[in-house]
Amino acid sequence: MTDHKVQRLSLVAVLTALSVVFGLFLKIPTPTGFLTLLDAGVYFTAFYLGGKEGALVGGLSGFLLDLISGYPNWMLISLLAHGGQGYFAGWTGKKRYFGLVLASLTMIGFYFLFSIPFYGLGASLAGIWGNVLQNFFGMLIGYLACLTFKRLGRR
Repeated sequence: MTDHKVQRLSLVAVLTALSVVFGLFLKIPTPTGFLTLLDAGVYFTAFYLGGKEGALVGGLSGFLLDLISGYPNWMLISLLAHGGQGYFAGWTGKKRYFGLVLASLTMIGFYFLFSIPFYGLGASLAGIWGNVLQNFFGMLIGYLACLTFKRLGRR
């Protein structure tokens, strides 16, 4: 492995750990689970490193957060939901806004659809607004953190 690949892999590992810590830092209970700051780490990674790394950090951190928090039934769903979210959020150029829409729909849609068998349609509908807030708050924090990090890196 080249030094660049090792550095990139190490950065992905650190960002995954930080995203899990963000998720553990603030947990707000909802009818279908909990809301966290996990998305801030996912969006930061996607904006800063790109879609592949965003998918890795999103999927792994969502999976690990559910394992640590005692929601093992959600681990694979979070792997797919936050992995897809990170992948689409990492799109650049003319596809950027379409990617952000797909990232949001992926995360919100996965949790809505897969919470129906666990909690029923009523609780799943009630959980949508929390996931929308979590997604857009994470997007905002991730974007602002990425801008700040890039500006500090130029000095």
